[in-house]
Amino acid sequence: MIDRAGLADFLRRRREVLRPADVGLPDGVRRRTPGLRRDEVALLAGMSSDYYARLEQCRGANPSEPIVAALARALRCDLDERDHLFHLAGLTPPARRADRHIRPGLISLADRLTDVPVCICTDLHEVLWQNALADIVLGRQDHHEGRARNAVWRWFTDPASRALCPEEDRPRHSALLVNDLRATYSRRAGDDDVVELVGGLLERSAEFRVLWERHEVAVRRFDRKRFLHPEVGVLHLTCEVLLAPAEDLEVLAFFPTEGTDTREKLDLLRVIGTQSFRTTV
Repeated sequence: MIDRAGLADFLRRRREVLRPADVGLPDGVRRRTPGLRRDEVALLAGMSSDYYARLEQCRGANPSEPIVAALARALRCDLDERDHLFHLAGLTPPARRADRHIRPGLISLADRLTDVPVCICTDLHEVLWQNALADIVLGRQDHHEGRARNAVWRWFTDPASRALCPEEDRPRHSALLVNDLRATYSRRAGDDDVVELVGGLLERSAEFRVLWERHEVAVRRFDRKRFLHPEVGVLHLTCEVLLAPAEDLEVLAFFPTEGTDTREKLDLLRVIGTQSFRTTV
């Protein structure tokens, strides 16, 4: 059962001990109280300020598992604090695997890469966190739930997910995703989440079945990608994997490819994109 008073108190106390610099936010105007403001926590967690305020006021609907997980990341909770937050919300904490929890220091590092798109995902390509520029370039991920949070699942089951990729690049991208997933499947053979994802894709996608049957394997460490953006056109990006897959988490940083105009386009998107960036529940 949810402990509303305990949840509200813990959220408030975690918010008050964090500084804007701890979460990659500017200090801004002079603050009347220490710590983060409610609207800043809501922004970091991808929810409305009103929804978050109701949680601190012991009101509103019971938070779901994705909401609590997002709050744990936003408030830079370690594993013990994350589990406590889940218990307060009346939920069972996730298994203690690296692929479901991002260490606060890792988010702090990623927060400092403000001029390039950065995302953190699991070794199964489930997106757990993105910075603001990744939201602009790659699209918001926090509104997806369940399997839809997995980039491989969306790629092979939702045709709309391919809109960001030029048509001539799509076969190569499909093969890269499958080859990397094959490496994870081998390394974590028998794990329920791996078996479920691969089995579901084999049922849903003929393209995936053909590529899977090739039994080609290649761990993703580096790639050059092209993305289509409706406002600035083609973006040429070099993807660097900054954390080894053995950690069960991957930090993907998309740097402008040398010899292209992508640096200028990213700078433009940082201005026009963040001005219109809004969050919802």
